[in-house]
Amino acid sequence: MASGFCVPQLLDVAVNQDVEGQITNILKDMTLEQKVGQMVQGEIKTVTPADLTKYHLGSILNGGGSFPNEQKNSTMRDWLDLSDQYYLASLDKSQGGAGIPVVWGTDAVHGHNNVIGATLFPHNIGLGAAKDTDLMKRIGEITAREVSVTGIDWVFAPTVAVVKDNRWGRTYEGYSSEMPIIKTYAGEIVRGLQGEPGELRTNQQRVIATAKHFIGDGATYRGIDQGDTKMSLDELLKQHGAGYYESIDAGVQTVMASFNSWNGLKLHGHKFLLTDVLKGQMGFDGFVVSDWNGHGQVEGCTNKSCYQAINAGIDMVMAPQDWKALLKDTISKVKSGDIPMSRIDDAVTRILRVKLRAGLFEKGLPSSREVAGNTALIGAKAHRDVAREAVRKSLVLLKNSENILPLRASQHVLIAGDGADNISKQNGGWTITWQGTENKNSDFPGASSIYDGLHQAITNNGGSTELNAEGEWTKKPDLAVVVFGEEPYAEGQGDIPLLTYRDGQTKDLELIQSLKKQGIPVVSIFLTGRPLWMNAEINSSNAFVVAWLPGSEGSGIADVLVADAYNKIRYDFTGRLSYDWPNKEVNTLDDNLAVDDILLDFGQGLSYGEAPILAELLNENSSSQSQVESNIIFSGSNRDPWSAYVGDSSDWRRTVSGQSTATPYGALTVTTVDGIVQEDSRMLNWTGGYESQFYWQAQAPSDLSQLAANGGALMMTFKIDKHPEGTVTQRMDCGWPCSGSIEMTDFFNSVPEGQWSTVGISLERFSKLGVDLKKVTSPLLLITKDPFAITFNDVRVVPNAPEKSLIKCDRAHFNQ
Repeated sequence: MASGFCVPQLLDVAVNQDVEGQITNILKDMTLEQKVGQMVQGEIKTVTPADLTKYHLGSILNGGGSFPNEQKNSTMRDWLDLSDQYYLASLDKSQGGAGIPVVWGTDAVHGHNNVIGATLFPHNIGLGAAKDTDLMKRIGEITAREVSVTGIDWVFAPTVAVVKDNRWGRTYEGYSSEMPIIKTYAGEIVRGLQGEPGELRTNQQRVIATAKHFIGDGATYRGIDQGDTKMSLDELLKQHGAGYYESIDAGVQTVMASFNSWNGLKLHGHKFLLTDVLKGQMGFDGFVVSDWNGHGQVEGCTNKSCYQAINAGIDMVMAPQDWKALLKDTISKVKSGDIPMSRIDDAVTRILRVKLRAGLFEKGLPSSREVAGNTALIGAKAHRDVAREAVRKSLVLLKNSENILPLRASQHVLIAGDGADNISKQNGGWTITWQGTENKNSDFPGASSIYDGLHQAITNNGGSTELNAEGEWTKKPDLAVVVFGEEPYAEGQGDIPLLTYRDGQTKDLELIQSLKKQGIPVVSIFLTGRPLWMNAEINSSNAFVVAWLPGSEGSGIADVLVADAYNKIRYDFTGRLSYDWPNKEVNTLDDNLAVDDILLDFGQGLSYGEAPILAELLNENSSSQSQVESNIIFSGSNRDPWSAYVGDSSDWRRTVSGQSTATPYGALTVTTVDGIVQEDSRMLNWTGGYESQFYWQAQAPSDLSQLAANGGALMMTFKIDKHPEGTVTQRMDCGWPCSGSIEMTDFFNSVPEGQWSTVGISLERFSKLGVDLKKVTSPLLLITKDPFAITFNDVRVVPNAPEKSLIKCDRAHFNQ
């Protein structure tokens, strides 16, 4: 069942005996409250240093987009000061604590990606294309060093998922769709982060690593995030276990449980897999940490109560907001006998073992350590050089007609596309913010955009450039480089039903074709977190380069694309596909399965001078059933092309960004909150006093007439947090003064507070109210001057809306 793998040998016997002896001495004097405290992890936005002292918590984390003092631009000193405060609070025994150092965990998944100015590496999908194990170890070392500067001891990396369906929103977190690459990489990245076995305890530039997400997260049905992985145990371990065996062999100290189910049973509650297989068969002796409120998804559990997950083998529970309730409930469940004391002792033993092996009892105050506060190491040139090398090695060339690449000396080059000078887009999700959205180039000091690198390399060769995202030019170029791709996303918010680029929007294709019609050859650079059906874009391009999500060092692309002053190749294309590249957007025999019509196989890609690997003309006909598709406005995050805004009479158009945005007068605040899963909803809270509005809007009008002709409706998934105390009006706009208004006060008052509801308003109704459905600029606007609170989880315009879900005329006042 697991032949070919070996359980790791114990570390140095004397060291282990010392650690186990210390564990015994600490554990025997601990109270139940102290022990359970060690098993609970809260988020820094909800846990103060005083809380740490009072409740004896064993760990804290900063989630994606969480910063000291909730300030995105927090300095190194801010991070380090907060780390010191937590550390000292954990040693404070004045309120009954055991004086055990806290461990802070962070999602450093492509560098120290929550910190402004850090070195950001290509996401794992690009690193998989590089096929360079030594590079993985160096990336781990650099990440650990930059994390250590901020006083943090633990990173939630690496992801060792084997991705089997590219519709999954986390595809880019996987190195490959094939087990051999993950098997080769897993141990190296762990050794880079932690050092060789035993080194973690004394080396202050090493951090605790986490192999995640155990197990089968990349093989869910239809690629649905947090979905169900259906296969036998033998298949599960053979196809998805290698990364864990190799990580354990390299000494990984923590493993994170996965959100997904295995054959219908949530991993967070799966005792056989967590305890019998991972801890028993695989020989893992560190601790298992849950994912963000993952325990709350176990049958019979909530975010505040889940003895079942602890009994199944979860040692540390990540309870970001509800840690206090979970702590109290867990203590009561031990006292009632629902959780055996032996399970608590085992979990705390494992946590103490990791803390001792990591040297947390000896390394001292975070700010006193070797590289702590050394700002010169954050984004250091030597670190960026490695990231730039990773970019070069990750690029995959799919097409190079008539050897248009490399770019030669003295050419005049137009650089176009919305990704050309967009460092946020080239980094993707898990970058400063959780979704990687709401970032600007100025949020990346020291980084380079793709345009920056191309401009420098081309002008150094005596050439010239023009930058214009829309493809306009003043001097006709010899050729154009068009940089385009997916907008940033993370986790389930990146799930897609088809491997269709940008839901079938053709803006980028039209740009390429427009340039070709002007006699301008086009080199396409595609930024993406997964292989997609791109036949039309490939056909229309003279050259097509897959750059994945290259991170902060966009200049690495020019290193390969631009020749030197003598037209000699500086760096060749060495990247090769670590995933198959699709020839269709859907599996035509069974759309529940991953696409099986493959354009290019795993391992393919071109170097300069090689013969073409693609046919001259690829099929551009869609294979999915012709149908009117939904226009998704918001589903966990704003969906392209929609953006969210708030406003009042001082400024009617303020962009919603970050964790919280308020109107100028402060009467309306929009906050990112956990709805059904992590940070998937937006809470709109009106406090009253000033008329204030919230709305979604696109830069260009959208045509919803086809959806209307197919029984379309604006569907909203929401819950009322506070009933309205005055009139609430909902509008759909089509370019002022074109709009249609509905008075929603009675309807919103009829919905119970705290209850999720999904209801719709027919597009036909909006049309009767005067909305021109061919040019909708804002599909949903809410305005009131009185107290009211509502949380949206999903907003979309859908065809064939079920009649029973539509709001009846007598429940809302339609203003005609």
